[in-house]
Amino acid sequence: MNPIVIIPTYNEYENIQRMIKTVMELDKVFDVLVVDDSSPDGTALLVKEAQGKYDRIFLLENGKKNGLGGAYIAGFNWCLEREYDYIFEMDCDFSHNPQDLVRLHTELEQGNCDMVVGSRYVGNVVNVVNWPMSRVLLSYFASAYVRFFTQMQLSDATAGFVGYSRRVLQTIDLDSIKFKGYAFQIEMKYTTHRLGFSIKEIPIIFTDRTDGESKMNGGIILEALFGVIQLRFKKV
Repeated sequence: MNPIVIIPTYNEYENIQRMIKTVMELDKVFDVLVVDDSSPDGTALLVKEAQGKYDRIFLLENGKKNGLGGAYIAGFNWCLEREYDYIFEMDCDFSHNPQDLVRLHTELEQGNCDMVVGSRYVGNVVNVVNWPMSRVLLSYFASAYVRFFTQMQLSDATAGFVGYSRRVLQTIDLDSIKFKGYAFQIEMKYTTHRLGFSIKEIPIIFTDRTDGESKMNGGIILEALFGVIQLRFKKV
């Protein structure tokens, strides 16, 4: 089967059609699963319009707003039911360049790793565009904080541009993944690491969204801050 990319959405009316079109026009063929948390702005309706044009677009309407982690877990289960070998996650706001999907897929397909991470900080280089310095420092030192507590040697532990081989997601007990915000990204990487799978980071350029509103808030930051300490005691 084609690889598939899961795109969670909540009020992404400004971005979703352009994102779908961009992925559909990549040199490598990808299916797309949009997991929409009942966006009141009509995001799901635009996805349904796109389904009339492309036969590789799927929509999972996930009910009430259930957080980033809830959307991805629903998407992972949907993909595992359909025998996809390579499953990717990517934001809808073009902070992740869809062209980089091809590079991430190549790493998995060639057997270079079990999980591939599109990293903003490989080699101590900060590849971030349009972020205020306060946000860059928060993200950069958050990854250092994660490395300290988990002993997991990743430069960008909070990254949300990730590809999985099927066997990783089959092995992880997805029902045990507890975090819903950006701590979800840390928990998935840490669980993958603890299970003995190989993780590789490749450099990407992260560009802050220009359309729509960020979902970042204080509660998400606190979940990540205290959640990392809890992970040290988690059984996998």
